[in-house]
Amino acid sequence: MVTELAQELNYKPNQFARGLRIGRSNTIGLVVSDISNPFYAKLARFVEDAVSESCFNLMICSSDENPKKELKLLELLVDKQVDGIILSSTFDTTDHIKNFEDNNFPLVLIDRTYNDIDTHKVVVDNRLGAFEAVEHIINNGHKRIAAFVISPAHISTQVDRLEGYKDALKKYNITLNPYYQKVIPREDIYRNSMQIINQWKSDKIMPTAIFVTNNQLAIGCLEAIRDLGLIIPRDLSIVSFDDIDLFRLYNPPITSVIQPILSIARNAVEILMKCIKNKENIEPIDKIHKCLQTNMVIRNSVRKLL
Repeated sequence: MVTELAQELNYKPNQFARGLRIGRSNTIGLVVSDISNPFYAKLARFVEDAVSESCFNLMICSSDENPKKELKLLELLVDKQVDGIILSSTFDTTDHIKNFEDNNFPLVLIDRTYNDIDTHKVVVDNRLGAFEAVEHIINNGHKRIAAFVISPAHISTQVDRLEGYKDALKKYNITLNPYYQKVIPREDIYRNSMQIINQWKSDKIMPTAIFVTNNQLAIGCLEAIRDLGLIIPRDLSIVSFDDIDLFRLYNPPITSVIQPILSIARNAVEILMKCIKNKENIEPIDKIHKCLQTNMVIRNSVRKLL
């Protein structure tokens, strides 16, 4: 009788009420710095696909590189009784992460990580990926190679990519010039890139190539180079960490480091689901660390000087 009435009224059980009965809300939270970043947009799509295969829903939040906003979003997700969180954090401290760990709350860090706390995490080898990108530039005869790092520069991805840049210069005995290492504020990448390149031109110390550590940074840099009347790769070579469709269509196509976004998403969801299933146990499962490898797609944005 009740079943028939429910069908007649097209009744759907309240997800939250059902979650209370089974101890789950069947909802996962995903917090990233900026969902408009093509890397995070694609990642979110793959995470959504993966969680739906386990009959979970996904709540997506952007912190806008604001630690206070990130903390509020995390509190909101906990208040909404999500079963677990996948997080790409913008904090330079780990107090908020420690709070989750102390309470055995299912949490997986992606993309960005910390050295002073042991957590479940899925990252790529940013340092090696950057090294290989800069090595490619060097193998084409370049020695005056600049690095553009996007703010905030304390983020682990940016730190590791800059270290990879330095590793390559050191291996090939190229003097590290601090004047070629620039942190670009994300608020106005185009204007800041233009000012720096103009200054290089004025000082007559133009690099022959730039390694950029982020796809959004690369886009702003490409715009600035174009509007300054410079031609890639004749006047300036460029390689980007992160690949987006635009780089394949750009003239000339841009050489890029490709992150395995699908693997990042699926590994993160797989680990999180293990944590959720284990949540009732007194002892948490051993921490799982996944470090995935990048690939480089060589196109036509690096001039051969040899």
